[in-house]
Amino acid sequence: MTEDLSPAERYAAARKRAAEQATALADFREMYDFGLDPFQIEACQALETGKGVLVAAPTGSGKTIVGEFAVHLALQQGKKCFYTTPIKALSNQKYADLAKRYGADKVGLLTGDNSVNADAPVVVMTTEVLRNMLYAGSQTLLGLGYVVMDEVHYLSDRFRGAVWEEVIIHLPESVTLVSLSATVSNAEEFGDWLDTVRGDTEVIVSEHRPVPLFQHVLAGRRMYDLFEEGEGRKKAVNPDLTRMARMEASRSYNPRDRRKGKMVREADRERERRQRSRIWTPGRPEVIERLDSEGLLPAITFIFSRAACEAAVQQCLYAGLRLNDEEARARVREIVEERTAAIPDEDLHVLGYFEWLEGLERGIAAHHAGMLPTFKEVVEELFVRGLVKAVFATETLALGINMPARSVILEKLVKWNGEQHADITPGEYTQLTGRAGRRGIDVEGHAVVLWQRGFSPEHLAGLAGTRTYPLRSSFKPSYNMAVNLVEQFGRHRSRELLETSFAQFQADKSVVGISRQVQRNEEGLDGYKASMTCHLGDFEEYARLRRELKDRETDLAKQGAAQRRAAAAAALEKLKPGDVIHVPSGKFAGLALVLDPGIPAGRSNGHRGFEQHDGPRPLVLTAERQVKRLASIDFPVPVEALERMRIPKSFNARSPQSRRDLASALRTKAGHIVPDRHRKNRAAAADDREITRLRAELRAHPCHGCDEREDHARWAERYYRLRRDTQQLEHRIEGRTNTIARTFDRIVALLTEMDYLRGNEVTQNGKRLARLYGELDLLASECLRDGVWEGLSPAELAACVSALVFEARAADDALAPKLPSGKAKAALGEMVRIWGRLDALEEEFKISQTEGVGQREPDLGFAWAAHQWASGKGLDEVLREADMPAGDFVRWCKQVIDVLGQISAAAPAVSGAGGGDTVAKNARKAVDALRRGVVAYSSVG
Repeated sequence: MTEDLSPAERYAAARKRAAEQATALADFREMYDFGLDPFQIEACQALETGKGVLVAAPTGSGKTIVGEFAVHLALQQGKKCFYTTPIKALSNQKYADLAKRYGADKVGLLTGDNSVNADAPVVVMTTEVLRNMLYAGSQTLLGLGYVVMDEVHYLSDRFRGAVWEEVIIHLPESVTLVSLSATVSNAEEFGDWLDTVRGDTEVIVSEHRPVPLFQHVLAGRRMYDLFEEGEGRKKAVNPDLTRMARMEASRSYNPRDRRKGKMVREADRERERRQRSRIWTPGRPEVIERLDSEGLLPAITFIFSRAACEAAVQQCLYAGLRLNDEEARARVREIVEERTAAIPDEDLHVLGYFEWLEGLERGIAAHHAGMLPTFKEVVEELFVRGLVKAVFATETLALGINMPARSVILEKLVKWNGEQHADITPGEYTQLTGRAGRRGIDVEGHAVVLWQRGFSPEHLAGLAGTRTYPLRSSFKPSYNMAVNLVEQFGRHRSRELLETSFAQFQADKSVVGISRQVQRNEEGLDGYKASMTCHLGDFEEYARLRRELKDRETDLAKQGAAQRRAAAAAALEKLKPGDVIHVPSGKFAGLALVLDPGIPAGRSNGHRGFEQHDGPRPLVLTAERQVKRLASIDFPVPVEALERMRIPKSFNARSPQSRRDLASALRTKAGHIVPDRHRKNRAAAADDREITRLRAELRAHPCHGCDEREDHARWAERYYRLRRDTQQLEHRIEGRTNTIARTFDRIVALLTEMDYLRGNEVTQNGKRLARLYGELDLLASECLRDGVWEGLSPAELAACVSALVFEARAADDALAPKLPSGKAKAALGEMVRIWGRLDALEEEFKISQTEGVGQREPDLGFAWAAHQWASGKGLDEVLREADMPAGDFVRWCKQVIDVLGQISAAAPAVSGAGGGDTVAKNARKAVDALRRGVVAYSSVG
C-alpha cells in the first residue's frame, strides 16, 4: 500500500504516526489488551486537546474508558481528577477498579459512609459530596483539573437531578468536564448547553452496541424471534407472532360458561385455553430451564416487585432447579461465609440467611432495594464470577452497578409507577435490555419478553426499535442552594447563574414553538370574528351576555356544592370515637362505627409528598368488618350519629377476629335503624337577581331575534374558546421565561422574611441553613433555631431526625405510626407544628411543592424504629415492630446518620449557643448508636 504513495505522502504519514505515538493517548492505549472503539478514540483525542466532552453511548459500550483517560491525563499533568457517580455502589466499584490499576496510594474514596485517602490525586465520590465541597469552598478543590460525571443522565431524576446541574454550573472554569451518559435522543441539545456554561465541549454519540442484541418472545414451549430476518434498516415483525396475537384476540372465552349447570373454575378455563391454543405464559422455573438448555444463562429477570423477586427464587427452589455443580456450590459457600463473617449468628437468622444461601448455592438469587446491602454485594460478586446464573431483580438494577448478563428477561411490559400501572417507556426498555451481552465474553446478547394475554408484538417492536430517551432537566432552586449562592456570589450574580441552568435553557427553547402557535391562533380569531357578524347588531356583545349568564349559573352551582360540602365537613367534625353513622355513598356506603374522627382540614402527609383534604377523614369499621379511612367524597350530605357504642380497649384494627367481633356488635346494636333521607334545597339560581337581569338584557338585545342566531353563537363559542386557549399559551410563554430566577426570588423573599438573608448578607441563621442539605433543610434549621431538640437523648434525637428523611413507600391510612413517648413525642409534635407554620409561609410566598420546591410534611413512620435501634434493641425486635425489610431499614438508618452528621456541624452555629453544643454532642452520639450491627457492616447504602 505504501508503495503507491509518493515520497511526500509517505513522509506526511510517518510524521502523523510519530505525532500519535507521542500523545498521552498512545501511552494510555498500551495499558489495555484490547483496541479502542472509534467513539472512544474520538472522545479521548478531544480531551487531550483541552476540550470538554459529552459521550452518549449504550450501556456496556465502554464509555467509562473515556473517564479513565481523564484520570490518566490528570496523573500525567500533575493535576487532580474527581470521578463522580450517582450511587455509592458505583463509587465503591469504581474505586476498586482505579485502585487496582493505579495503586491504592493514588486513589481515594468519598461517600456518605466512607472516607479513604481523601487527599489523593484521584478521588471517586458521589455527586452530592462534590456539590457540598463546591459550596463549602473546600481546600480539596485546589489543583483540580478534571471532573468525570458518570451516568450524567441522572440529572433527569426528579429528586436528585438538580445536584448534577449545580456541580456543572459551579465548577471552576479551569476544570475540564467529562460527561458520560446513556444514549439520549437530545444529546446535541445537552451538548449545546454544556458549550454555553462550560466552554468548548465535543459531543460524541454512539448508537453502536459492541455486542449485538437479539429480541425474542417466549410463548408456551417455543421461543420466537421478534423480528424477521432480512435486509434493510426497517425490520418487519415476525408474522408468526402477529398471527398468534390475532388468533388469541379472536377467541372469545365466555366467563359464564357452564358445565352441568355450574360455573367453570378459572383454573379449568385456563387449562382448556392452553389445550386449545398451545400458547401460554411459561412459569419462572420453566423459563430458566429453557434458557439453560439453550446456553443463554446467566440471565437477569426483571420483575417490578420486590415480593415477586423473592417468590420467584422460592418457586425455582421448590421446582428443584440446580444450576451449579458441587464444585461451584462449595465455592459459593466459601465466598458467602467469608463476606458475611462479621454478621452475628442471631442476625443471620433474622435476615433469612440460610434460605438465601440455599438459593445462591443452586445459582439463583433475588436483587432488590429491600435486601441487606451486604447480601446485594454478595449476589453481584457471585453473578460477575458466574457462580449465580439466574437473578430476579427490580428495575433499580438497570441503573446500578456493572452486572451484565447474556440474557435479560422481562415478564411484563407494565409496571407500577407509584400512582398507576403504566406501560414501560422505550427509554426504560432500552435501559433494562442494555444489560444483555457481555463485552469480550458473549458474541451476542438476548432480550426475552414473556407472552402475556393481550400481548401486542407491534407494541414490543415499537419499544425495541425506538431510542427515545430524552434528557429533561429537573433543576429547582432550594433554600440551602439559595443561601449558599448568595453567600458566594450575592443575589444578582446568583440569579444570573441560575438563568444558565439546563432547565432554563430547555424552557427558553420551548417558547419558540409556542409563540408560533399564538400567531396562528390570532389569525384564526380574525376569521371567527368575521363569521359571527350579525346584520341586526353587535353579536360579540350578545355572545358576551350569554357567556356571563352561563358563568353565573356555573358559579352558583359550584357555590351550592361548596356549601353542601362545608355542611358535610362540619357534621364530620362533630363525630367522636364510638359514634354509629350511616355512610351515605361510595364503596363503603352503609352502617359504620367511627374509630377515629380523622385529621383536620388542610394538607396531610401522603406517600407522594402531601395530599389535599377539604375536611376530616374518619377511620371507620364497616358492618362488613372492613377498617377504612373515608374521604369527604363519601359524605355528599351531612351525617350525624345514629347511636353510640363503646370500643373495647383491646380492639386491634389489624386483627380479623377483633374486626369480626366489633362488626357483629355493630350490626346487633344499630342494624335495625333506618337513616333519615336528606331533602334537597331550592336552587340558588331561581332567586338570583344577576341571572334575572342578564336574561332580561339577552331578550332585549337586537341579535336575540336573528334567524341565524344559533349559527352565529356557534362561531362565537369557537372564537371565545380559541381566545381562551391563546391567553393560556401567552401565560405559558410568560411562565417559562425567567422561571428559575422567579422561583429563586420567591425563595429569597421568604428567607429574608425569616431573617436568613439581609440583602446580600447571609445571617447567622443562614450560615446554619447552608450546612443542612436535604429535602427538609429549612425545617431542620428552624428546629435548631427554636431549640426543639435540646434536652433530647441521642435515641430521641435519632427518632426526631428520622422524620426529616423518611418517606413511606405507600400511604398507610389505617393506623397512625407508633411513636416513642416522653420528650421525643413532644418534639415530633413541635416539628409538625413548625412545618405547618412554614407551609403557611410558603403558600403566602407562592412556593409550591407541586413545582418541586418547598417542604413536605415530616413523616413519622420511622421514628419508633430509629429510637429502638439507637436505644440498643436487637435487630429481630426492631424489624418485626417496624414491619420493614432489612435493606430498607439499613438505608433509612444511613440517611438518618447522614443528616445527624450535618446537624452536628450546624448546631454549634445556633445563636446564643449553649443548647447548640449539647445537640451537636448528642447528634454525634446518635450516629454512634445507629452505626452498629447491620448498619455498620453494610458498606453500601
